[in-house]
Amino acid sequence: MKKQAQEVKGQVLQTIATLLTTAFGLIAALAWNEAIKALIAQFLPKGSDLMGLLIYAVLITIIAVVATIIIGRAISQPEEVQLVKIVE
Repeated sequence: MKKQAQEVKGQVLQTIATLLTTAFGLIAALAWNEAIKALIAQFLPKGSDLMGLLIYAVLITIIAVVATIIIGRAISQPEEVQLVKIVE
């Protein structure tokens, strides 16, 4: 009974940690969202809101695709190889 309780406690703590990490990631993403939009708005003339949104969407899509590819490759490789690449 105690072993099961400890397992459940461990799962609950892991879930809470995952939720907190995700929440902080969302906060960071929202901050970057505003920063990138402000940066694009500085370089585009007034009245070109649609163009700014399109540039922003393309930029974020490219970053998301590259990040997904990098993460996918890192997950598929053995741990020893990952550690060596990070250090190098």
